Amino acid sequence: MSCGKSRLRGKGADISRRDFLRSGAAVASATLAPGVTLIAFGGSPAEARASAGNRWGLLIDANRCDAGCSACVTACADENGWAGNGDPATDAQWIRKVTLRNTTTGHETSMPVMCQHCAEPPCVDVCPTGASFKRADGIVLVDKHICIGCRYCMMACPFKARSFVHEPVVNQKTHAPRGQGTVESCTLCVHRVDAGGTPACVEACAATGHGAIIFGDLKDPESEISRRLAEYPSAALRPDLDLNPGVRYSNL
Repeated sequence: MSCGKSRLRGKGADISRRDFLRSGAAVASATLAPGVTLIAFGGSPAEARASAGNRWGLLIDANRCDAGCSACVTACADENGWAGNGDPATDAQWIRKVTLRNTTTGHETSMPVMCQHCAEPPCVDVCPTGASFKRADGIVLVDKHICIGCRYCMMACPFKARSFVHEPVVNQKTHAPRGQGTVESCTLCVHRVDAGGTPACVEACAATGHGAIIFGDLKDPESEISRRLAEYPSAALRPDLDLNPGVRYSNL
């Protein structure tokens, strides 16, 4: 981790690295597309498949993340059907690329930021309806059936990882239901995980040859992600909040 002040830039934002790691989140009647069911995001077979014996997570190596690459963002948008019209004020933002810049040395580090899938998620604590919930395997989701769009979870999230669906949704994916007037965020591609696969961002990053994102079971000491975390230092965003996120970063 480099010394000196640093700046974080993402989607027009320019904030210090310290602010990013330590500051609070910015303040930020559901209409569903015909034929789309949201059952997979509530008390459903999908939740029943989650086992407390697992804790799924990501390890992101900032040294391997190419500043000019957005393959993970594109893959997430394609997989989950949230690609917008380019307006940062209304577009979904399940995953975004940000840049850390050390103002003393000028060194820049690029990395993706998404829902951190916290063990103690603030979004779940503040949700008045229980729409925000954490599965037994640590994946944090939103049940669109009971989300009332109050956006308390958006205010509570210190990572600015949630988005409000402002516009009517079209051509959405049945495995990633969305609804106007609801809140959404990275699901860790739960539909893939439940089928024994890996998130789309991980596959896309590997396909570029960068291999900056590793997915795996944090509770399995023999998994690649657990071995790397045990061998090399890593960092959590907002460690002061003691949220125990499922997403870790190395070489920040």
